[in-house]
Amino acid sequence: MANGGPVEHGFPHLETVREAVTALYRRLSYDTVRTFSASVAPVDVAFCDTDDLYLGAQRVARELVRHYRLPDARMIVSFREMTHAANVELTAGPEYFIELNDRFRTHRRDIGAALAHEVMHVYLHRLDLSFPGTRANEILTDTAATYLGAGWLLLDAYREDGASSQKLGYLTPEEFGYVLAKRALVFGEDPSVWFTSPQAYTAYGRGLERARRDERQPPLTAAGWAGRRRYARDRRHAQDPHAAGPGADGDAYAFTAQAPGQLRVSFPCPTCHQRIRVPVRGRVRARCGLCRTVLECDT
Repeated sequence: MANGGPVEHGFPHLETVREAVTALYRRLSYDTVRTFSASVAPVDVAFCDTDDLYLGAQRVARELVRHYRLPDARMIVSFREMTHAANVELTAGPEYFIELNDRFRTHRRDIGAALAHEVMHVYLHRLDLSFPGTRANEILTDTAATYLGAGWLLLDAYREDGASSQKLGYLTPEEFGYVLAKRALVFGEDPSVWFTSPQAYTAYGRGLERARRDERQPPLTAAGWAGRRRYARDRRHAQDPHAAGPGADGDAYAFTAQAPGQLRVSFPCPTCHQRIRVPVRGRVRARCGLCRTVLECDT
């Protein structure tokens, strides 16, 4: 939790974020991900200053349990002084103890954001889905909470001005915006209508721009002129039997020759980031086997 300190910006964890989206689709399946088409509604996690602190926190926790479809999980919420925003004790259940930073006693509107992250820890624990290392695992948790419909709360908790700052979670504001945008493009929703933080709008806009860039990478037909020209150059290079043929920028796409005259290109799916391999033969329609996205390609 950044509380008055500097807030990291940009996309430093983008590779791990993309791996987390792929891992979600692989572990949950396309059909299960689609069941999260509706995000947590603001009215369901609203917290007024007149609400009882403990009863209100329990109510919001129950709503997040319902959203994540953990019907037999009971969250017991308490408050204490700590460095981090919150902590959850992961056990076999059905009771899970969540501790929130004392700061939330007076910043109650952000309790939902903190609980969205901690209840997702329980969800991933039950799925037995994790990444090695604390930081990577926390990025997975932020990404999962956001992609499955509760992470707009985490971005909305980001506020920054000349005198103070606050940010929850391990992703940067722009990375939260990126995952929200990836979700919005899949489910056709606009999370920006729920933001109360002006800085959240800006971060979401930058994340949306980056997410749309994923859909304009060659060999997709939506790629711009510069990308298509670069792709054609790299394809000619790959067809040279005396030259190695990696893709543009090192990893966006890559060419492999299985036999003389049989060139294939692999590239990440713009939705779930699983790599797709198609033959190099002009116009090709590909379907991602993981997220079922149909892609128009010009290989």
